[in-house]
Amino acid sequence: MKQLLEFLGFLALLQGSGGLVYELTGKLRWGVIQRWSALDGYEIYVSIALVVLAFALFAAAESRKSG
Repeated sequence: MKQLLEFLGFLALLQGSGGLVYELTGKLRWGVIQRWSALDGYEIYVSIALVVLAFALFAAAESRKSG
């Protein structure tokens, strides 16, 4: 379970940081956030939420016992 939480946290961090980089610089348009038309106008908020979610998942994974 710990590895699953870490993997999901990594994916959320990757997508969130990629979305922030794209919104701030206009480069690196490879994330899922930019491809969903339902999120038009909210991309930066969703990116920030994904980064926060990633840290929450990492904290949850850290609180789990490895075993």
